[in-house]
Amino acid sequence: MGRNLIILAASLALFALISCGIAYSNIARQPGSPGDSSLWRTMGLALFVLALLSALVGVLSSLFEQARRRSEETRRSRRS
Repeated sequence: MGRNLIILAASLALFALISCGIAYSNIARQPGSPGDSSLWRTMGLALFVLALLSALVGVLSSLFEQARRRSEETRRSRRS
């Protein structure tokens, strides 16, 4: 599960960078473009925050899975 959350975080971060790139380019200022530049910046910031949260949960779940594996290994080695 941790690996999937880290992949999700990377995807969200990529979309956040694309949104911020659109906000600071001339694409958002063209007539008929979807939204204005402040909307793109806000969406990029929101996606970046979600990416950070997803990465945090992914890293923590990986750490807890590793700790659980190691505790089971030490318990098995003590029994032997």
